Amino acid sequence: MNDTDGLARYRAKRHFDRTDEPLDEPRGEGDLPGREPSFVVQIHDASTTHFDFRLEVDGVLRSWSVPKGPSDDPHDKRLAVPTEDHPLEYREYEGVIPGGEYGAGTVIVWDQGTYRPLKDMDPAAFARALERGHASFRLNGTKLRGGYALTRFRSGDDGAREAWLLVKENDAGGARHGRAAPDPRRARSARTGRTLRQVAQEDVPGRGVR
Repeated sequence: MNDTDGLARYRAKRHFDRTDEPLDEPRGEGDLPGREPSFVVQIHDASTTHFDFRLEVDGVLRSWSVPKGPSDDPHDKRLAVPTEDHPLEYREYEGVIPGGEYGAGTVIVWDQGTYRPLKDMDPAAFARALERGHASFRLNGTKLRGGYALTRFRSGDDGAREAWLLVKENDAGGARHGRAAPDPRRARSARTGRTLRQVAQEDVPGRGVR
């Protein structure tokens, strides 16, 4: 069942008459037989430059801010801080969020693809695993491939911010590459081949690439 309020925080933080970030209701694409859910990793040059890791779960993109970006080295443990759910259309968003708006800055799609749970479970069971604080999955992206796990190590119940770890599984994908995420300033979009600088120079703020 889709959470119809899952995007409430997303909507509340944005002025859609000033930013072209997508606005849509949750959709049940993951319920289609044989369809693997999607993931996207975006680089966001906001007040601090970071990577946003997003998994399609229950009709929305569950999202984590990963300051250092995903690594395909199993020895790296990447901090991942949950952010608000995003609409599925955000997996294609690339452009410039205008100054003065929430998250103002440039966004590129660094990686995109599909994923599947490492354990044999349906979408609802995977969503429950995330709610419990641990889920493992296999990415099939343009750049990231192989097993990964998200594990919550701080719940936030004591007033501290909730925090997770994103870690590469020790499988063939990690052994083959064994490298960390690239320098965000030199990284190129998986959609358009552009860098952050090129998007900032070419895109009018509030009119991102579709």
